[in-house]
Amino acid sequence: MTTPLPKLTRQDFVSDQEVRWCPGCGDYAILAQVQKILPEIGVPKENIVFISGIGCSSRFPYYMNTYGIHSIHGRAPTLATGLKIANPDLSVWVITGDGDALSIGGNHLLHACRRNTDIKIILFNNRIYGLTKGQYSPTSERGKRTKSSPLGSIEQPLNPISVVLSAEATFVARSVDVYTRHLQETLKAAAAHKGTAFVEVFQNCLIFNDGAWDFVTDRKMRSENALFLEHGKPMVFGKNHDKGIRLNGMKPEVVQLGNGITEDDLLVHDQYTEDPHLAFLLSRMTYPEYPAPLGVFRSVRKPTYEEGMFSQIEAARAQQGEGDLRKLYHSVETWVVDEDTQVVGTEIKGALVAGLDEEYIDEMDAPPGEPTEVEHSLEFDLITELQPAAPITVTPGTSLAEVIATMRASNIGSMLVVDDQGRLAGVFTERDILNKVACKVEPEGLNAASVGDYMTRNPTTLAPDAPIAHALHLMAVYGFRHLPLVDEENRPVGVISFRDVVAYIGRWFA
Repeated sequence: MTTPLPKLTRQDFVSDQEVRWCPGCGDYAILAQVQKILPEIGVPKENIVFISGIGCSSRFPYYMNTYGIHSIHGRAPTLATGLKIANPDLSVWVITGDGDALSIGGNHLLHACRRNTDIKIILFNNRIYGLTKGQYSPTSERGKRTKSSPLGSIEQPLNPISVVLSAEATFVARSVDVYTRHLQETLKAAAAHKGTAFVEVFQNCLIFNDGAWDFVTDRKMRSENALFLEHGKPMVFGKNHDKGIRLNGMKPEVVQLGNGITEDDLLVHDQYTEDPHLAFLLSRMTYPEYPAPLGVFRSVRKPTYEEGMFSQIEAARAQQGEGDLRKLYHSVETWVVDEDTQVVGTEIKGALVAGLDEEYIDEMDAPPGEPTEVEHSLEFDLITELQPAAPITVTPGTSLAEVIATMRASNIGSMLVVDDQGRLAGVFTERDILNKVACKVEPEGLNAASVGDYMTRNPTTLAPDAPIAHALHLMAVYGFRHLPLVDEENRPVGVISFRDVVAYIGRWFA
């Protein structure tokens, strides 16, 4: 006999954290409606998880007395998918915003819908970036003036409903933050759906985009601009229920009832049809040409990702038995190579030593010991200890022929190029000769070509009082053979080479 769930109330889902949204923010209304419907979905509180990304909406998990994860920007659908697969008994909810879900998180949202994992996604759409103080977002209307688009956005906004329908979402709905009863019913329908359920909520940002949804929230306008979708019923709207939507060819049109036009001429909503075309057509109806459709656009049952995955696992077990990890590791696609192994081309002959030497692994895991005398010197001795060579400089207008001749006569691997005030402008090295000059500049052209056109601009430099270890690090990581030394005004005072560092280290072993 199943033990009945304890009777829960909204208060059971209210956390002890102070809710910190701006006074008047639409997020408060969404939070309240979610807390109200959770006692009615028949899931134990300990089996409910809220996962968010980044943004104002993403503070949501703190205010729910359930499990929660405040994750990273745009990745909440990814964590939700993994969590649902790991524990299918959980009711997993994703809380996201138009910036979080449709900008950096766009790819993750698409694949969550495509896979049809049994998670619920609520997208708070205020058509602005609120947390980062008022930049335009992926849903901001064209021409929107914001801090990041002072002359008006030139981008085409995304339509969240169209996006998720294109990604094959099996449940798609829309509501408004201040439509409390409608929002409750929409969220309950999403909770009951088996598969990815996506709910867009028109949410007002009082501070940075106040009035974005006035056409469906202002009492003087909303009845004329909201189309409530009801399955099996004609699409009627208006304060006096005297307007409707009918299909004119492939395009919906607004008509006035009367004068021979009746409800029989109107489109009838069918949220359960497998064909997504009607839902997509409705998603393209936008204000001011059309009233905004609100309610469930589509609700169809298709196999969920986890159902398919567990079905494959059971089929594999029935056919092959329980898995054996050790056997997998030693399957025919692995081999062993011993010390007598010969490698011929890409063909491996012999056998691999089974596992790494345990002493070697222990040595790698051991904490670092005291630095050696050489390491200590490299860390504390200054570059001046290397006795840097005096810089030989030229100006950017010097010909390649003259520079190369000077390098050859002085037996140096680099030449420093300075501007008319003696500041370092670039470095010309043996590598530049090989990569930029050889086979590219004809010998007779060396006199006409200037070193300024072939030098490496803005080279990495060091101060003479930097530790030798710093120079060694730059040379080892970036492959530098020479490093110019400059004073505080970026004037060359010397040059060191890799050979100088090696000679310094060699003194300790002489």
